[in-house]
Amino acid sequence: MKPSPIDQIRPEDLAVAFGLTDVRLGDRPVVRRHLADLRGCFADEAAFSGALATGNPLLYEVCAVEAAEGDGQLHYGLGILYPGKVGSEYYLTKGHLHAHRPASEVYIGLAGEGAMLLEDEATGASRLVPLGKGRIVYVPGHTAHRTVNTGAEPLVYIGVYPANAGHDYASIAERNFHKVVLERAGVPALVDRDSL
Repeated sequence: MKPSPIDQIRPEDLAVAFGLTDVRLGDRPVVRRHLADLRGCFADEAAFSGALATGNPLLYEVCAVEAAEGDGQLHYGLGILYPGKVGSEYYLTKGHLHAHRPASEVYIGLAGEGAMLLEDEATGASRLVPLGKGRIVYVPGHTAHRTVNTGAEPLVYIGVYPANAGHDYASIAERNFHKVVLERAGVPALVDRDSL
């Protein structure tokens, strides 16, 4: 008899406790990204170098549960993106495309205030979509996405994605996003990277 999908998943991965101040999901490893890890992501290189000269703060942490593989299975991750800016650009994640380009993702905001920067891979068309407590953002397939904290508190969210999605960080590292999110007159503004 073929084993049940439930039997193939560790019991502690079927129900995982989480909090809004600690990114831990059971015994899964936590990935921490500091400012130095995001070299090349921020538009203002001088501001980045100046910020790095004064320290290497923790920008974000993520933890994922990838308990089941195969068609129709889901993975999910919990993220905390801390508040701050490099120059006038808000703290952000590296951003990624999915290795399996058609894969979509859903982000569920649990605390804080921020946004998702979405960019169509083929056309470069971009949108800044609010993400925060009580908000859900749908990321279509073939769309690069980056999380941005535009508030004064940690932005806490869960991302749910197909098990076969994979993460392609290299494409973003090579070309980056066409738009950046800057504070302008006290509010987030979507600005062309090339205009800076």
